[in-house]
Amino acid sequence: MSEISPALADAVDEATGSHEMQRQQALLKTGALQNAILTSANFSIIATDEKGIIQLFNIGAERMLGYTAADVMNKITPAEISDPQEVIARAEALSVELGTPITPGFEALVFKASRGMEDIYELTYILKDGSRFPVLVSVTALRDAQDRIIGYLLIGTDNTARKQVEAERAQLYKVLQDKNAELESAKAAAEKANLAKSNFLSSMSHELRTPLNAILGFAQLLETGAPPPTASQIVRLHQIIKAGWYLLDLINEILDLAVIESGKLSLSLEPISLSDVLLECQAMIEPQAQQRGIKLIFAKVDPNCFAHADHTRIKQALINLLSNAIKYNRAHGLVEVKCIATSTEHLRVSIRDSGAGLSADKLAQLFQPFNRLGQETGIEEGTGIGLVVTKQLVELMGGTIGVESTVGEGSEFWIELIRDVMPILSPEHAMAAEYRPMAAENAAMRTLLYVEDNPANLMLVEQIIEGHPHVRMLSARDATLGIALARAHLPHVILMDINLPGISGVQALKILSDDPATAHIPVLAISANAMPRDIEKGLAAGFFRYLTKPIKVNEFMNALESALTRADEERVGAIDPAIL
Repeated sequence: MSEISPALADAVDEATGSHEMQRQQALLKTGALQNAILTSANFSIIATDEKGIIQLFNIGAERMLGYTAADVMNKITPAEISDPQEVIARAEALSVELGTPITPGFEALVFKASRGMEDIYELTYILKDGSRFPVLVSVTALRDAQDRIIGYLLIGTDNTARKQVEAERAQLYKVLQDKNAELESAKAAAEKANLAKSNFLSSMSHELRTPLNAILGFAQLLETGAPPPTASQIVRLHQIIKAGWYLLDLINEILDLAVIESGKLSLSLEPISLSDVLLECQAMIEPQAQQRGIKLIFAKVDPNCFAHADHTRIKQALINLLSNAIKYNRAHGLVEVKCIATSTEHLRVSIRDSGAGLSADKLAQLFQPFNRLGQETGIEEGTGIGLVVTKQLVELMGGTIGVESTVGEGSEFWIELIRDVMPILSPEHAMAAEYRPMAAENAAMRTLLYVEDNPANLMLVEQIIEGHPHVRMLSARDATLGIALARAHLPHVILMDINLPGISGVQALKILSDDPATAHIPVLAISANAMPRDIEKGLAAGFFRYLTKPIKVNEFMNALESALTRADEERVGAIDPAIL
């Protein structure tokens, strides 16, 4: 056997020594790391034996809790430096969660870890001086080579910052809750105030319309009565009628503004033919233009121009703008109306006048309520509400309104609406739309029953009916008598006031509708309750028409003729074919 050369032996020794040095350095490094961990001041390390008695209490634990290692090692468990109420609460919570009784004390702190479950929880340590210190504790069970538990390791980190954030968050949440409660209270108060305002305005509307009905109704009868009024009387009557309708317009505008501001305006948005609407507006506004010598030019509108709008409200907005264009025009001026497509999705109706125009300062104030831009002392009547209502109506329909004006040349107001497609009407619908009932010249005697508790209103309708010999009128001062007369005389048409003593007009309508003997009779509602929601409720209740006070004689007679035609149709339909 050959011997190892001295050189090789030296090399082996050198290699062996190098390996041992590396091993020693690694041990030293590991020891240094372990020592750094155990002496760290940033977190507490507490190790216990299997019974929970503290065996290791690092420098971090000493600095955090104020105890020295000698104070606690081999003497107490971590439960004895923990908030006792939190330990009890943890034991109870774990007992419920895990379905097994857990004793308050050290067992509650390490129970999950002893069962191999991850366990991190919040806890409050009681410091040596009695003060409290919140920590976040992570617990691990320590096991030997045979997997037997030989102790527990509890690592705690300072939880003060987290607790502070949670406290601040809780405080912020409480502040937000308080603010929300204040907002809800303010909202409820505002809604209550709006409801009170709406109810007050509705009540005032009714109270104002009732006397206006008599004033305007009798003035219209005097104007067209026999013997005819003298020239001076006609002038006075015109002033009465003009002032009455102006007062009614004022009431309507204030009510409209109140309803819009309360958010209770109901709109029926559908495809609307702008060609038809502008023809209606032209017919309505022409008399006003003729009286003032204003020339109206309505450009031809493409019949395929349909806007997504509410028919009544868009007509109201356009009439308002047209009326202003006439009122504030120069003598023998011009009003030009056009409808064009500004894009594939929008249509614009523009109304240009040849009036005095508006300065930039006045344009900035244009849509302010009750601001008449210096016209308060002028000869033209107005409230300063119309444009505000118009703007809000247009915007509620998804449109926009604008104006361009040059002092000395005139103004152009425009409304831009969302374009819609032409609706397809069935043949039956088209025929119904064209049908207009007409009263026959030699019509048979018809009976109208008017249920009304106001003597002036009764007298007014009586005198209107006097001019129509084919209609006779019965009257009742309350709904009970009205129902009895309806059953006894089976009138062709019933005119029913809504606000009656005892049984209301709506309740009376239901009684009549439920009675087979009177169910076929058309019932016209007539009321000074003229807010949009009142009209909607009335029509929904089943009234044939809903007329508002003050009565416009022509409108009243048209509604009556329609109801009489319906009554004739109902009676013909009720005849038994077997007797023909």
